Amino acid sequence: MFRFDDQVVIVTGSGSEKGIGRIIASDFAKQGATVVIADINQEGINNTVQFIEGEGGKAFGITLDVTNKESVDSMVKTILNKYGRIDVLVNNAGISQKVTVADITLENITRIFNVNMFGLFLCTQACMKPMIEAGYGRIVNLSSVSGKRGGGIFGGAHYSASKAAVLGFSKNLSREISDKGITINSVCPGLINTEIWKSLPKEDADKVIAGIPMGRPGETSEVSSAILFLASKEAGYITGEEIDINGGSHMD
Repeated sequence: MFRFDDQVVIVTGSGSEKGIGRIIASDFAKQGATVVIADINQEGINNTVQFIEGEGGKAFGITLDVTNKESVDSMVKTILNKYGRIDVLVNNAGISQKVTVADITLENITRIFNVNMFGLFLCTQACMKPMIEAGYGRIVNLSSVSGKRGGGIFGGAHYSASKAAVLGFSKNLSREISDKGITINSVCPGLINTEIWKSLPKEDADKVIAGIPMGRPGETSEVSSAILFLASKEAGYITGEEIDINGGSHMD
């Protein structure tokens, strides 16, 4: 179940130790995938590749600026030249900012959307072309509980708006290309036990936990497991879906 032998999986934003990208990439590698570590931070890329190879997995690092079309197109060309295929794209790269609407600037909004939405769009558009040619592909997009309930954990209104945009984009794309053998789904994590969470002042942390019925943050492995399922061949009849991973802090 959920094996990815001989598959090439791209995980954007997987060079950082602070988020969940590195764990996602590692879990794919444990299931037989060759994982492309695509990140803007070269040191982070090297560390993640070494981490995965140290576990016996296969990884390839490539520098990527998701906001730059030339960088994205170059990444796809390099991967196709090296491996001849792209089976899975996990759009994990994202940034946040805690600021009130009264204080948000146009520059703030542009920066958030450039990474969280426009970068996701560029990567998806570039990767879906070889997937369509192959007649197979899996795209999993990282949204957020904030995009569904309007914040309440991390980030300002511009962050919530960018993550809501991811959901609308994903559903529309699923209607366009799911008949080509490609599924497009989203995951919406709530509070997850990352370095960002650990850095919160205790008073703020307690307020967040109080709003979670399960009474704890989620683990990175719990997000990764859902992503691997959606990216698997076994999930072939699931598309346009959004999976909540939030301990009950938001229920549809």
